[in-house]
Amino acid sequence: MVLPIRGDRTARRLVGVAAAVAVFIGCWVVLHHWFYAHRPLTDTPIYQGYGNAIDHGLVPYRDFPVEYPPGALPVFVAPIYLYGYSDYAQAFGWLMAALGIGCLVVAAVAGASWRSLALIAVSPLLIGSMALSRYDFWPTLLVVCALAAFVHDRHRWGWVALGGAVVTKLFALVLVPLAVVWTLRRRGRRELAVAASCGIAVVAAAALPFLIVAPRGLWHSVSGQASRPRQLESLAASFLTTFSHPAVINTHGSFNLANEDWVAAVTTALMVAALVALWIGFARGPATGDRLVRYAAACICAFVALGKVLSPQFLIWLVPLVPLVRGVRGLVASLLLGAAFVTTQVFFPQRYFEYAFHLHLAWVVLLRNLILVALLVTLSLPGREPGRSS
Repeated sequence: MVLPIRGDRTARRLVGVAAAVAVFIGCWVVLHHWFYAHRPLTDTPIYQGYGNAIDHGLVPYRDFPVEYPPGALPVFVAPIYLYGYSDYAQAFGWLMAALGIGCLVVAAVAGASWRSLALIAVSPLLIGSMALSRYDFWPTLLVVCALAAFVHDRHRWGWVALGGAVVTKLFALVLVPLAVVWTLRRRGRRELAVAASCGIAVVAAAALPFLIVAPRGLWHSVSGQASRPRQLESLAASFLTTFSHPAVINTHGSFNLANEDWVAAVTTALMVAALVALWIGFARGPATGDRLVRYAAACICAFVALGKVLSPQFLIWLVPLVPLVRGVRGLVASLLLGAAFVTTQVFFPQRYFEYAFHLHLAWVVLLRNLILVALLVTLSLPGREPGRSS
C-alpha cells in the first residue's frame, strides 16, 4: 500500500511542477506585450557588445573592459553561439526564461510548497520587462542549486554551485558563512575542508585565467563595483530624495548621489552589522533546512535592502528563495516581496527618468525600500519553526 501512495504523490508533484512551468512560460510571453513592452530599459546591448567581442577573439578584461565577474561571461556569449547575430535580445530573453524555469524546478527539488511554486510561476509578471534583459536569473539559479544541494546534504555539490554563484555575481558571498556553519555542523571539519575546496576550485577555474592574462582589468571590474557611490534607488538615497533635494550625478553607469559619502559609510556599516547578526543567529541555532533557507533569504535581503546600490533587478535574487520559507512567516514574506515588485513597477522602467532627473515619485521609491526592510525584519525575527528533513 505504501508504494502506490508514494507513486501517486510523485505523479501529482510532477504534474504540479509541469503546470507551474507552463504558467511561467505564459507569463514570460505576456512580458512582450501590453504596458510591459512600453519604454523598456535594457542591458542587452551591453551584453551583446561583450558577446560580439568574445566571438571575434578578443580577451575579456585584457582587450576590453568588463564590469561583471567572469562567471557572467557564458550567458553573454551563449545567445550568439546558439542563435547567431539575428536577434540577440530575443535569444537572451528566452535564455533567461530557461534559467528562470530552472529556478522553479530546483525550488521544487528543494521542497517548495504549492504556494511557493505558484508565486515563482507568476513572478515574471511581478518582475516586469527587466526580466528579459538582465542576467540575474543565472546567479540566482546557482544559489538555488546550492541550497537544494545543502538541504539534501550534498555538501560538495552545494559548495560547487555556491562557488559558481560567487564568481557570477558577488552578492552570493553573503551566503558563505552560512554554508561554513551548515557543513561543519552536518558533516564535520574534514568534509568542510573538502567541500569548501571544491567551491574554491570553481572560483579559481573561472577567475585564474583572467587573473594571469589581465590582472589589472579583472581587479578594475571588482574595485569599480566596490567603489560605486550611493545609488539613487538605495534606501538612504530614497530618504534624501523624498525629504530634500540632493545633487544627482551619472557615474559608474547609474544615477548616484553626489557628496554623500558619509551616508554611504553609515548604511554600509548598518548592512555589515545586519549580516554579522544573521550569521551569528544562524550559528547559534539548530542546523535545519528551514533555518538555512530562511537565513539565506534574510542575508540576501539585507544585502539588497541596506546596500549602497539597489538596482531593480536585485529583487530577482529573492524570487525563488522567499517563497521557500515555510509557515505564516513565509506567507507574509511572499506578500511583502510581491508588494516590493509591484511598487517597483510604479516607477521602473516607464517613469524612471522622471525620478532620476526631477525626483518625482521619490516617495514611491522610499515605500518600496521600506517594504524590503519589512521583509528583512520578517525573515530575521526569531521564532519556532518545524525542522525540515534532509
